[in-house]
Amino acid sequence: MKKFKWFMKEVGIYILVIVVVILFRCYVAALIKVNGTSMMDTLHNKDIMILDKISYHFRKIKRFDIVVIDLDNEFIIKRVIGLPGEHIEYKDDTLYVNGKKIEEDFYHKKTDDFSLEDLDSTEVPEDCYFVLGDNRQNSMDSRIIGFIPKDKIMGLTSFTILPFSRFGFKY
Repeated sequence: MKKFKWFMKEVGIYILVIVVVILFRCYVAALIKVNGTSMMDTLHNKDIMILDKISYHFRKIKRFDIVVIDLDNEFIIKRVIGLPGEHIEYKDDTLYVNGKKIEEDFYHKKTDDFSLEDLDSTEVPEDCYFVLGDNRQNSMDSRIIGFIPKDKIMGLTSFTILPFSRFGFKY
């Protein structure tokens, strides 16, 4: 019994800390590295960001959220443009949702004309999202890979921690 008490006192705290860290990383937040230039100028290649895995348990995914997507263990970061049930179209570098002009209040490169009909669809399917990179001329996004199912979205990311020169929220 004495050895058990000693073990719990001396080693137990370290085990507890390890378990808490693992649970935190699995269910609450993790670090994610930007890979590539598809989100330039908002995000840069090799930026280190915090992935918020818990927010979407309490709120819905919103248009213009920056999300991390798991495509068969390849993680990509994109911006949500279209929500389930919406018709998305770009004409003359302008976003139209269900025929209504929507202002994009963040910097992005020119978007070529596009509509969901190019994907043989009239609207974003239920439980799916239409995502684009901010570097529209150099982005593997929904125009190429199609709609993103909700269960492939790992979480929200908007806070860069490294490099320190880019520390802070990105929208």
